[in-house]
Amino acid sequence: MATERKTKAAPAAKSAAAQSAAKKAAPAAVSTEAAAPVATHRRKEVVGTVVSDKMQKTIVVKVDRRVRHGLYKKFVVRSRRFKAHDEKNQAKIGDIVSLVESRPLSRDKRWALQSIVRKASQVAEANV
Repeated sequence: MATERKTKAAPAAKSAAAQSAAKKAAPAAVSTEAAAPVATHRRKEVVGTVVSDKMQKTIVVKVDRRVRHGLYKKFVVRSRRFKAHDEKNQAKIGDIVSLVESRPLSRDKRWALQSIVRKASQVAEANV
């Protein structure tokens, strides 16, 4: 019985040595895979309508999205307002604009104006 234990223990020792050798070789294989090109982070983009341009270099953009109601299965419009940086004050109320995610510029401002998709139609105000 003593010989049986030795024979069983010997292969276990060899496998432990083989495992440690495999562990030493594994980091080299991982480092070559890490050298492969990694996907870059894309900034989020949203399209919405300018609802306010009263602030300096800041616009408020309303972004609508259609969501299906869980119970009634009808589409409902959900909206959210984003404050965005407009360096040249070029966007006006009613314009449809494209925003891109940016670093925090103030407490509420985390978006920047990317482009004006469509200018608002020039309508004379009737409330005089």
